[in-house]
Amino acid sequence: MLSVPFSVWRLMFAYALMMGGVALTVLIAGIIGTDFAPTPGLATLPVALAIIGVAASTLPTGRLQARFGRRSVFLAYGLLAIVSALLGALSLIYETFFGYCFATFVMGWAAAAGHQYRFAALELVPAAMAPAATSVLLLGGILGAFIGPEMAVQGRMLLDTEYAGSYFLLMGCYAVGMILIAYYREQGPADLQGHAAGRPLREVLQNPVVILAVSSSAAAYAVMTFLMTATPISMHEHSGHSIEATKVVIQSHIIAMYLPSMVFAFFYGRLGARGMLWLGVVALAATLATGLSGVTFPHYLVALSLLGIGWNFLFLTGTNLLALGHRPEERFQVQSFNDFLTFSLQALVSLGSGWFLFAVDWSGLLWAGAVPVLGFSLLLLFTRAWGSLSRKPEPA
Repeated sequence: MLSVPFSVWRLMFAYALMMGGVALTVLIAGIIGTDFAPTPGLATLPVALAIIGVAASTLPTGRLQARFGRRSVFLAYGLLAIVSALLGALSLIYETFFGYCFATFVMGWAAAAGHQYRFAALELVPAAMAPAATSVLLLGGILGAFIGPEMAVQGRMLLDTEYAGSYFLLMGCYAVGMILIAYYREQGPADLQGHAAGRPLREVLQNPVVILAVSSSAAAYAVMTFLMTATPISMHEHSGHSIEATKVVIQSHIIAMYLPSMVFAFFYGRLGARGMLWLGVVALAATLATGLSGVTFPHYLVALSLLGIGWNFLFLTGTNLLALGHRPEERFQVQSFNDFLTFSLQALVSLGSGWFLFAVDWSGLLWAGAVPVLGFSLLLLFTRAWGSLSRKPEPA
């Protein structure tokens, strides 16, 4: 990992600052929603709208990058992120729940660019270094896990309005991220700018490798979001744990999402994509079993940590597999479709998370989370992707 170019490390720090906003929203948006929402069932709406913003943004973001390049879009979305944080603070000050919901939606829209940093990192290194580059990039999530929740807690009473100061701190965080991303310079063959025509998306999506890659990312985000969105409310509001204890669990979860990135390239090189995907499935199954066994602080801590590890193995493996399933000139349409499907599903489950939690409690939520785990396991058993990878790629 130390041999990865400095340009990738700089992207990692920019990613950390962007994900800090995501971590902040995950920790406090549901709690804020519980206080301000018209009904308890809408408590997770701000978190869900942040994810809907990401999903709605993915396809337009892909088209904008194909036309204007990554750097211009990254900078424009950084400015949009600053505006979203300002809207969040003002919505809390003026006590408008739907204004706060709009702010989190805009924040999610801007975060779609941050999720594209992983593909930008792949462009900066040779193919052999791709697993190491994605590992370095996702290490930024560890920093984000500290930055976001700490801004939430430290800014909570910074102003007269609770948590408004947290969003003013977030504005500064996003501004520093914009400075870092300004140094990014696109590299690679000319067709990376999207001028060359590739195969129709429908044809590309028939590739079993692409199907497995997209399904891996979608399953990882669906299960992770379904449980993570409900955790602060389940812990703090239902089980009576303090906001500080809830913060520790969310931080530990996000750290567990990204810390395995330090060893991902090592294990990927030895176990291959198939082995890493099965490890991810096992981690998610262990998450569900731990959560069903109790609601004490250690139960939440272990379950959410295992959830982060499972997400890491599935998502990083899916990212690396996706690059093997399409031609360079098809990259923007395939990557944007991958993120659109992944984050659309994430948005749906985040909307359903609050309803499930209030309707069937924490244990019912966990049983519902077993459905996508089982579904992906069956796909992994019967996929034809491994045979496709053993054949030579089609000529462009």
